[in-house]
Amino acid sequence: MKKTIFATMLLGTLTLGFISCGSDDEEINDEYAVAYDANKENITAWGNYMAVTSELLRVDAEKLYASWYTAYDMGKSYADMFKEHNNKTYGSAIKCVETIFDGCIGIVGKVQSQKIGKPYDLKVAGKNDDALNAVVSWYSWHSRDIFANNINSVRNAYFGTLDGTVSENSLSALLAQIDEVQDEELREAIDKTTKAMQAIPQPFHKNIDSKEAQTAQQRCASLSEKLTAAKSAFQKNFAKADADLDPVIEQYVNRVVLPTYKDLQEKTAALNESVQQFRANPSNAGFATCCQAWLKARAPWETSEAFLFGPVVDMGLNPNMDTWPLDQVGMVRILQSQNFNELKWEGVNDEDSKKISNAQSLRGFHALEYLIYKDGNARTLKTASAK
Repeated sequence: MKKTIFATMLLGTLTLGFISCGSDDEEINDEYAVAYDANKENITAWGNYMAVTSELLRVDAEKLYASWYTAYDMGKSYADMFKEHNNKTYGSAIKCVETIFDGCIGIVGKVQSQKIGKPYDLKVAGKNDDALNAVVSWYSWHSRDIFANNINSVRNAYFGTLDGTVSENSLSALLAQIDEVQDEELREAIDKTTKAMQAIPQPFHKNIDSKEAQTAQQRCASLSEKLTAAKSAFQKNFAKADADLDPVIEQYVNRVVLPTYKDLQEKTAALNESVQQFRANPSNAGFATCCQAWLKARAPWETSEAFLFGPVVDMGLNPNMDTWPLDQVGMVRILQSQNFNELKWEGVNDEDSKKISNAQSLRGFHALEYLIYKDGNARTLKTASAK
């Protein structure tokens, strides 16, 4: 599914021609998809694609919040399942705590090895185009904020809050009771890692092999080690201590997970409203408004990535909403054909996997990002070229 993305475009040096809706005899390839732009001839089709994508995002966010807050799989809410931990998935409080730590360790490792590390390794190997291809969210130049927000998701899970304070019913507070130094070191590692992400010169795709990017990877490695050690400390000291762990689990669900997903639901609904208004009255100002709404909706998603377990995985909502890289060629074909059924899928069998993967590479946050951003800025309507 990986598509070639030309370095010149990513560096903002490509001189764009004004391209109208393609005819059947035009070849839609990677170069064509990179240069394809919104103009007065195709803006109705462009707005339609934006509207379908934003509505799918809104629906997915609504499903995700409802699965945690209301009911999951025709039964209890996932929040209740997690807090009660008397089911096959979570049979004890320590299992819930292990899941929380695993989510934190997982996202830190992903930032280190994939989001920063993969482009870095390709860059130092001299594979410049491949390195640029691997940079997530380059349409909006939003990569660095993604990294920082992902680490903030770890902070929130460990502190039991969304504002950076430490709850008395948190993993941090409980670890401090048995090893104050270990807790202090972990909190310091979270802070240093977040700052290291923001220290990477902007935009990331122009600074892949910077010293700051190397430092950010090193901070992630250290943070992963400390999270793993903290998980072991809990397994050793609290394996049978449900009375101690239950308030922490309840705080985590009620004050971190549920508010984050509620915020995601609300912000994607607001994003969808902005997009629908653009569709009705397309303009450069409308593109800018959609970009601001997109950034606001992205933040709760990015700060949810330390808890990518449960419904977000089971229901396919993570790749629905956040698949990268995209199928840009496929997106241009849909812009021209207006066949939006290609964005939708049903089924969970192995036979459906290719269809599902194809659909997910044409939708979600990054598909909408492609439609509203160009070289780090809001798109502007172009004057179509003569054929």
